[in-house]
Amino acid sequence: MKKLLWWLIAGSSGGPNRARIIMELYERPYNAHQLAEKLNLNYKTVRHHLKVLKENDVITSSGKQKYGELYFLSEKMLLNYDLFHDIWDELS
Repeated sequence: MKKLLWWLIAGSSGGPNRARIIMELYERPYNAHQLAEKLNLNYKTVRHHLKVLKENDVITSSGKQKYGELYFLSEKMLLNYDLFHDIWDELS
């Protein structure tokens, strides 16, 4: 999981936005529209990052690509949230 998180957060230009999404979802579930507003990001940008995070089992969702679908951190991510936070702190 450590290598995956390094790649997702530090390995590309989209890493900081993915980290912000992870931190918001740690606090509570959101749908893509709510995240876009909360993070002041383009909706399509948020959808892209959600897709990447979901494909890598960092997040999960309440449904199958429906409008209003809620996103949550996966159990695997919740168990490794401290590791994520250490990586984020090191990058900040």
